[in-house]
Amino acid sequence: MTTVSVHEIALGIESFGADDAPLVLLVGGTTMLSWPDALCERLAAGGRRVVRYDLRDSGASTSADPQAPTYTLRDLAADAAALPGVLGAGPAHLAGIGVGGMVAQVAALDHPGAFSALTLVGTRAVAPGPPDDDLPDHDRATMGRLFARPMPDWTDREAVAEFAATGAELLGDDPVAARAKAARIWDRTPGTAAPIQMANQMGMVFSRLDCAPRWRERLPGIAIPTLVVHGRRDPFFPVGNGEAIARGIPRARLLVLEEAATAIPDAAVGEVAEAMLTLGRGTAGAAVRGGASRPSHG
Repeated sequence: MTTVSVHEIALGIESFGADDAPLVLLVGGTTMLSWPDALCERLAAGGRRVVRYDLRDSGASTSADPQAPTYTLRDLAADAAALPGVLGAGPAHLAGIGVGGMVAQVAALDHPGAFSALTLVGTRAVAPGPPDDDLPDHDRATMGRLFARPMPDWTDREAVAEFAATGAELLGDDPVAARAKAARIWDRTPGTAAPIQMANQMGMVFSRLDCAPRWRERLPGIAIPTLVVHGRRDPFFPVGNGEAIARGIPRARLLVLEEAATAIPDAAVGEVAEAMLTLGRGTAGAAVRGGASRPSHG
């Protein structure tokens, strides 16, 4: 893991695969560890140079004040657009997960020349806060249980890992994997100050960003091959959000992971990797549900 300078800030990156292979750029959601190691390795084995990175105020990237960020969603999108050039690559296959998927949508719209393909995982087409009336909101019962838990001591590694594990279980994700990931995030967070640890673990800084203007209405302008991946059991961004994105982007493919919630489970890594590797190879007209091709929703 290392850092690169973009717009006079440091972004933490980690690379897999040959430096001269086509670039797949993975936007953290908010840290790069939202992207499983196994998926990065599968993409690299498929002949790609994979670079995952931390958003600002997370991981090894520049951390200023996560409680009062001075940058916007569009600044994060500009970071993504600048990275292929900084890395010495041509247009990249851009992928974003969760809130990183919001960054990726805006990046593809604002900087279309920087990207050759787009993958959006477990995200939605509107900013944090109440969704549009036609989009499903967070599952109320799950969120009630999730946020009823007392906050951990963010300076206590084990308490933070346990908090992540119980949260994952409520969301329908693997608690063992979530515990391990939280410990890794804690270990690589610069400093143990509670606001910084909390920002790294929960991505709360993103809810404080200026996310204007709206971008959902612009989605039909995305002309690059696009894959939308969503967990059928996702209670945070229910699957209707992914379906709406796939309808909004011309010829987008939809891959619904029937047994997944908010994270990409180990069992789905191969399926997601294959869909990403084949993106743009004449398959942009099909929607995929659990591996079976069906007519596009677009």
